[in-house]
Amino acid sequence: MPEHDAQAWNEKDIADLTAKIGALKASMSTVIVGQDQVIESLVICLLAGGHALVEGVPGLGKTLLVKSLAQATDLQFRRVQFTPDLMPSDIVGTEILEENQTTRQRLFRFQPGPVFTQVLLADEINRAPPKTQSALLEAMQERAVTFGGVTHGLPKPFFVLATQNPIEQAGTYPLPEAQLDRFLLRIDVGYPTEDEEMMMVSRTTHAGLADAPQVMDVNSLLRLQKLARDIEIGEHLLRYATRLVRATRPQDSHVAAVIKHVGWGAGPRAGQALVLAAKARALMHNRLAVTRDDIGAMLLPVLAHRVLRNFEAEADGVAIADILLALRAEIRADKD
Repeated sequence: MPEHDAQAWNEKDIADLTAKIGALKASMSTVIVGQDQVIESLVICLLAGGHALVEGVPGLGKTLLVKSLAQATDLQFRRVQFTPDLMPSDIVGTEILEENQTTRQRLFRFQPGPVFTQVLLADEINRAPPKTQSALLEAMQERAVTFGGVTHGLPKPFFVLATQNPIEQAGTYPLPEAQLDRFLLRIDVGYPTEDEEMMMVSRTTHAGLADAPQVMDVNSLLRLQKLARDIEIGEHLLRYATRLVRATRPQDSHVAAVIKHVGWGAGPRAGQALVLAAKARALMHNRLAVTRDDIGAMLLPVLAHRVLRNFEAEADGVAIADILLALRAEIRADKD
């Protein structure tokens, strides 16, 4: 058995680390009312070492969600409000001219921007023009920023959570497909139930919300990310994940809903994301091997932003979720 397999880990270490996942979810729940599925998806994304694109109307607690995650894990947190006049240097940083008081020599020094953090909230990312949006591309993919020919590494872990408002599209710049593909998951935040909304109103109209208790340090999080990658996945499930991704491409698919309503399918990075997310979900549920249910559960958040509907689907009002559910129902694993 390879040394990197999950079974090579010490059982006590695994038990201690997985207990911290439950503690993390519980800590965030002390601040966030309801939204259990959103919290779980966010933690899965963190364990897999990916980035998250969160969609939801204003006022649903998206900023509070990521802030509570940073508090519970003791990660450095920064927020950038994307606006039409935001420049790339406002995100990655810039060079400033400094003068040595002794020698009077003037030198340029790189001043890091807010991207040099561990948790970055890119609020309303589609409000900024493509030139500014692209400033995050290298940071998200390479975990580094190149400025003036010099590459500067970002802190570890590095997690980007970007938000979008799905309703108000005036004055926005849709993210290009290449950048959407850098997000591991797209997480939809819906309205709370009546009881949850009443509890939310009650909590936020008193003296104020307390911070989420810290339950995990950075070292534990990095070890959990490594353990997530070491989770076992059988060859038949790897093939199942690959078949699901390939079936989103109209030219390769036999799924009627895909052939009729998809303009462009997901690329190979989607398969990587699906397997990583399934491994993280298995770890979250205290399992050291991926199941078919893990892959099925992560199909929508992994592929929703990677599969493009065609004009006919938009005209007929067919949602991407409908297409992916039809795909999941038709594609079967070898050992069903």
